[in-house]
Amino acid sequence: MTSLLARARAPLLPRIRPDLGLLNSSLSSPPPLPPFTGPQPTRLFASHANKKKSKKSSSSVSSHGAPPSAAPSTPPAAKAVQPPLANEASGPEFKKLPAPDDPDATVGRIIAVTSGKGGVGKTTSAASFAMGIAAKKPDKSVCVVDFDIGLRNLDIHLGAERRVVFDFINVINRECTVNQALIKDKRRPNLSMLAASQTKDKDALTVAGVEHVLASLASLFDYVILDSPAGIESGAKHAMYFADDAVIVTNPELSSCRDADKMIGFISARSRRAETGSRPVTQTLLITRYDPARADKNESLSITDIQDLLGLDLVGVIPESSAILTCTNLGTPVIESKDHGADPSALAYEDMVDRYLGEEREMRFTTVEPASFFKRIFG
Repeated sequence: MTSLLARARAPLLPRIRPDLGLLNSSLSSPPPLPPFTGPQPTRLFASHANKKKSKKSSSSVSSHGAPPSAAPSTPPAAKAVQPPLANEASGPEFKKLPAPDDPDATVGRIIAVTSGKGGVGKTTSAASFAMGIAAKKPDKSVCVVDFDIGLRNLDIHLGAERRVVFDFINVINRECTVNQALIKDKRRPNLSMLAASQTKDKDALTVAGVEHVLASLASLFDYVILDSPAGIESGAKHAMYFADDAVIVTNPELSSCRDADKMIGFISARSRRAETGSRPVTQTLLITRYDPARADKNESLSITDIQDLLGLDLVGVIPESSAILTCTNLGTPVIESKDHGADPSALAYEDMVDRYLGEEREMRFTTVEPASFFKRIFG
């Protein structure tokens, strides 16, 4: 037992195998390492001050401590400068619209198609309204602008969804010219469209940028129609701010009329014309999806009820029609179907365009049509 304890307490180093070449003396005092003469390592997270200090010291001392060579260093290659776009967007300033009602101004009329509630048919109405004016006035130029930044549906209604290259935000950011972003309609050569962006949100809109785009369009076109998004947010505010005329779209339901009434008050108080004390924005009322049979049964608001609530002149009444959905899926404004079956909604949009242009038209499709002889017999 004593011998076992003595062996356990004995130092281990003398028992290392001699064939490994390890001696007690070499293990007990290892030789010192040679001095490091290479470049000093850099810190990954050096502070800004340390970075500036290291750049300053490296210009006077090389990595091995020797002074720098007398040969001057070659200057860095200059970055290639892109030539500015040869158009109105290349200047330092945005374009400005003339003052409202300026007698010397020769610019187009800006018309906002808007509402408070979504899903009432603003884009459908804006597409047919623009197409109708272009058809009625072939000697006038028309442009319809999609203000629904982030969504963009107007191009589908006009059948131009595959032709969009540049959009509204590209023009504001000066990434293209206005002419580059415009898409000319294949059916009406005097009709063009400016699409909205699908990759940006409405925060990309600015008053100066929107005014620059609208000033450029108003100098090129006689009618500039703005397809406003729903609600009182950035897109709708910018669309109605510069408007000369406003078409308020509503359905014959109370919630839609209440939201439309809110938009009417907003335009009256917050538009550019209201701020400058000019003649107020001309606001008219367009009722969509109207069913006179349901109105007679008090299942929806009547035309008189809506006019009493909103107090605007009526520019059109669009009846409920299945042709609107069909035309939207085909990429054709419903007003273009008036020659193919004479759908009531197409004829109603045609009447609406005529009334806006100052012509007198009877308000059709507002009463229940009497049943025909065969319908009374066979049901």
